[in-house]
Amino acid sequence: MKNIVVGIGEVLWDMLPEGKKLGGAPANFAYHVSQFGLDSMVVSAVGDDSPGKEILDNFKAKGLKAMVETVPYPTGTVQVGLDANGVPRYDIKEGVAWDNIPYTPRLEELASRTRAVCFGSLARRSMVSRDTIGRFLDAMPEDDGVLKIFDINLRQNFYTREILRDSLDKCNILKINDEELETVSCLFGFPDTGFKDRCRILLAEYGLRMLILTCGVNGSYVFVPGNVSFAETLKVDVADTVGAGDSFTAAFVSAILRGLPVAEAHRFAAEVSAYVCTQAGAMPILPERLVSRLR
Repeated sequence: MKNIVVGIGEVLWDMLPEGKKLGGAPANFAYHVSQFGLDSMVVSAVGDDSPGKEILDNFKAKGLKAMVETVPYPTGTVQVGLDANGVPRYDIKEGVAWDNIPYTPRLEELASRTRAVCFGSLARRSMVSRDTIGRFLDAMPEDDGVLKIFDINLRQNFYTREILRDSLDKCNILKINDEELETVSCLFGFPDTGFKDRCRILLAEYGLRMLILTCGVNGSYVFVPGNVSFAETLKVDVADTVGAGDSFTAAFVSAILRGLPVAEAHRFAAEVSAYVCTQAGAMPILPERLVSRLR
């Protein structure tokens, strides 16, 4: 099996006060995976409009392979504004192209050759894309080495308990942050115990191979049955944190696919995400000292 790694879901423009910026976790993930020398691809949809064409041009310029369909809906945007206290507010537009990713024979063929995929809850908010992502996951090879990563990525009100449960049933690795863990624990009625107990409940209840918990400046954990790895968050001069979580996931998955032990892959992911925090934007070019460690 080829080591094809796929990020599937939303691609969009973040409409910021200072201008627009390319966004979407699947593209961030696939881009960073490609820097480690693995064959990666982003799967999504754009509209037949200038913002959609510009997204495709951006992917081409970055050398990022894409299976992005053009559909009769506008390309996705997120309006980002600031409230009176300077806190960002996000308005993720609905009924857009990435809500309508079609399931095609070409996509099914890609699924049959995919070794790892990363998906989130946001792109499963609509029936069309929810069905497409579910069918893609079902069409992947039944192999012990296949990774199905659910990067839960809760946004606004675009999730339900049913969507989360279905996604957990279909994945074998969960990535979640400490705030999302609180939300999920409330939704699922978990006991009011410590975060480690809640992570172990999720790990056992859904038969997960791994659960990745990120806690911002307080470090990160990787839970596997019977063991847990902890890595400190490295202290760096932060330019911005956009895309840092996606680079963490990409680095961790790439390291696991290259055969590194969980603890070593975990430390490497923490190092990569720390570097991304020192750079502006979600898709900086990683230095040779990092990428060479997986090549």
